[in-house]
Amino acid sequence: MFRDETKVEVHAGRGGDGLVALRHEKYVAKGGPWGGDGGDGGSVVFVTQPSINSLLHIGRQMHYRAGNGRPGGPAKMRGRNGKDLIVEVPVGTQVYDAERGNLLRDLDQPEQSLVIARGGDGGRGNANFANSVRQTPRYAEPGRDGEVRRLRLELKIVADVGLVGLPNAGKSTFLSAVSAARPKVADYPFTTLVPQVGIAPVGDYDTLCLADLPGLIEGAAEGIGLGHRFLRHVERCRVLLFLLDVSAAADCDPFEAFKTLDRELELYSKELAARPRLCVASKCEGDEAEARAAQLEAEVDAPLLRISSVQGTGLTELLRAAHKSVRALDAAK
Repeated sequence: MFRDETKVEVHAGRGGDGLVALRHEKYVAKGGPWGGDGGDGGSVVFVTQPSINSLLHIGRQMHYRAGNGRPGGPAKMRGRNGKDLIVEVPVGTQVYDAERGNLLRDLDQPEQSLVIARGGDGGRGNANFANSVRQTPRYAEPGRDGEVRRLRLELKIVADVGLVGLPNAGKSTFLSAVSAARPKVADYPFTTLVPQVGIAPVGDYDTLCLADLPGLIEGAAEGIGLGHRFLRHVERCRVLLFLLDVSAAADCDPFEAFKTLDRELELYSKELAARPRLCVASKCEGDEAEARAAQLEAEVDAPLLRISSVQGTGLTELLRAAHKSVRALDAAK
């Protein structure tokens, strides 16, 4: 199952109390204060883990608590620090304050860490308060409470290439043909309800991360259909593949489909609409489909790649073209 939003509450550990103790040993006259400091409370730390692609496992638990620090001991011994709680989250997780709504951090890099709730400091033992005036203090500091935060987590899939198209455009079939991903494939709309990610090999030594996103429909920028939930994930894709069904069984004219996709991206974000894209004639099988592809190429006034995921034609060329676009972005940095 997939989940891209959840709310949690995180509790950092409380610091241990400082100890009030006096030194009592044979042959040690007036030993004085001997109480140690309390240990610090553990912190709650978010760490991005590339192997995780959903917030489902995090949403199953509403409260996350780090360990408390232990109190100080005699002989000025410091208490043990509380254990940090490491919470693994998917790359692309945005962390919001649930009460104020502001973005705290965008965790968009692998192995990135964020101390989201810091543990409380341990209290000082009475040995810290001795001076020339007060040589035997009989008080110590209590440990401080750790931070408590109520958070809203939102996931935006991070991928090199995002597959964009109307329902039944052949996105899931393409992903299953070029990677080990196994998205649901069927001949009815909205078979893909949640993003699917696959890794496609390019040549002998390189790969592309592909995201199959739920079908985009007219009005998505206003929230119709899967709306913003779809477009939110498109934001993280560096290159977009417009998959346009050119088969005789297509539900929509290919050029009308292209204009719908282009318009919805423009309405949602001008920056997103300006992102590098490749236009792809999917299900290009037979003379009739080729004729529709040729007409579409003239209408979009841009090179059109032709593929058939079922027959396996054009897939290698498409992956190489997408890989070239991604690497061009890397070189431009």
